[in-house]
Amino acid sequence: MPKTVLIAGASGLVGAACVDRFLDDGWNVIAVSRREPEIFGDKPFRHLPLDLQDAEATRAGVADLADVTHVVYTAVFEKPGLIAGWTEQDQMDTNLAMLRNLVEPLAENARLEHVTLLQGTKAYGIHLHPMRIPARERYPRDDHANFYWLQEDYIKEKSAAKGFRFTIMRPQLIVGPNTGVVMNLPPVIGAYAAICKEEGRPFGFPGGVSYVWEAVDTRLVANAIHWAAEAPAADGQHFNLTNGEVFEWRDLWPAMAEVLGVQVGPDEPLSLGKLLPEKADVWDRIVEKHGLRRLTIEQLLGESHHYADFCMAYGAAEPPPPAFVSTVKIKQAGFTEVRDTEETFVHWLKVLQERRVLPPA
Repeated sequence: MPKTVLIAGASGLVGAACVDRFLDDGWNVIAVSRREPEIFGDKPFRHLPLDLQDAEATRAGVADLADVTHVVYTAVFEKPGLIAGWTEQDQMDTNLAMLRNLVEPLAENARLEHVTLLQGTKAYGIHLHPMRIPARERYPRDDHANFYWLQEDYIKEKSAAKGFRFTIMRPQLIVGPNTGVVMNLPPVIGAYAAICKEEGRPFGFPGGVSYVWEAVDTRLVANAIHWAAEAPAADGQHFNLTNGEVFEWRDLWPAMAEVLGVQVGPDEPLSLGKLLPEKADVWDRIVEKHGLRRLTIEQLLGESHHYADFCMAYGAAEPPPPAFVSTVKIKQAGFTEVRDTEETFVHWLKVLQERRVLPPA
């Protein structure tokens, strides 16, 4: 019999990619998200528009899902402005409550076999202090308050009590086509380029000092989660996930400029978190001019413009501490996929153009 996976946060970066990936392999898919996920395939799936912060509604919504065997939990609660909320206790408590609201009734009523959780490089404390390079999953837990630890401890306890397996993925700087989410850069970069073009100015890099990063294509993350769902080597493990290479923003800028149809200009340090909302009227004009989807700048960006300032080191006079993670462990466990990061950004910018979210070149 086909397995049934419930994907929480299904309209987000990883969630939508997982809907496609599991459908492609013939799984039954239940997508839980307030918005219906936009996917590439045409296979049917069930969508449950639940708010996981509402415990009673969530319990009622999943009461009849006895056939669920796997859960992919990608839902997240973030505060406006994003970065400051990472250290606030109510943000952490809300994320734990959302996970519990979903897993408690499923653990009682379904035949759970495996749960996947997402963490990230904040697990190594990079948002608070320098971290060891490369960061490895075997290192002791970094001693700082984080909803990752609350969710992880809960899932460990629940899995031991109920007998299901779990895997925790730690992707870094996920790149995909989703709009209105908390951390996805292609819509931000694409909107900035379109505004530069509309106003007749060069497409200058808006960040700070040179900052070398790693990123991961959302397709790779979905493939890794699909692998872990049934791979014994993934049971009870943490895995870092990246494309398998590093990049520097200024070296990536020309390829993105080409696909977006703009000219690279000299560096122009500015806060995209501040600039893009101020250009809402320009964006509306671009939407009308090119017949794009009628998304406001807020609907396009979510909180991702604040994430862009963080990732591009806006305002930094010195390079931030490097955030390199090792992906040796997951490769040795059997998942060996890698991606070209330049191709990743170019691909998803093209998809956003094809979807009429961004204007053509």
